[in-house]
Amino acid sequence: MPAPLTEEQNRRAREDLLDAAERLFYERGIQAVGMDQVRAASDLPLKRIYRLFPTKEDLVVAMLRRRDRRWRESLTVSVEQVADPRARVLAVFDWLAGWFAEPGFRGCAWINAHGELGSSSPAVLAEVRSHKRAFRAQLAEWALAAGVPAAADAVFLLAEGAVVTAGIAGDPAPARQARSAAAALLAQQGGVQQCGVQQGGETTDPSGSAPASIS
Repeated sequence: MPAPLTEEQNRRAREDLLDAAERLFYERGIQAVGMDQVRAASDLPLKRIYRLFPTKEDLVVAMLRRRDRRWRESLTVSVEQVADPRARVLAVFDWLAGWFAEPGFRGCAWINAHGELGSSSPAVLAEVRSHKRAFRAQLAEWALAAGVPAAADAVFLLAEGAVVTAGIAGDPAPARQARSAAAALLAQQGGVQQCGVQQGGETTDPSGSAPASIS
């Protein structure tokens, strides 16, 4: 009788399986890849695979969740090396440019998963939305530190638009174009805020009319 698998063996098998599934799902599409292909790529028997992940949906969700942690960690480490808060917001687009230029870049894994399964899998949809919320929250934190909190949504949309466009075009140029738009936006937002603050800290409308209320 074979010895029971250790916790470390199960952990390694799980990681190997997720590596294989992520590579196949991202390169070929989730629905185009069968579990037999995952089995062959991971070198694990189907019985073992289904013990780790009872359904293909479970495997997809785990893959997206792990990719999210790695993706956002890489972004954060890169951006937070930049000292100036405003330059840090623009560094997001520099990181995106590097990602877009990587061999095998096929756009956003979460948008791809949403396109395939968003309407039929609530679990996958929840994972996609969780990733986008977390990305938006991180951008909002950097925009706040830069003194332009109102720019967060626009920066998020510029970043998301660049990801989609680069994925379709197969060209990293949208990151540079979105960066230029974000730089103009930050300059405008900063100018409006500076114009709206008087010496005593009272906020006014930039046109010089009555003071605006502070909520």
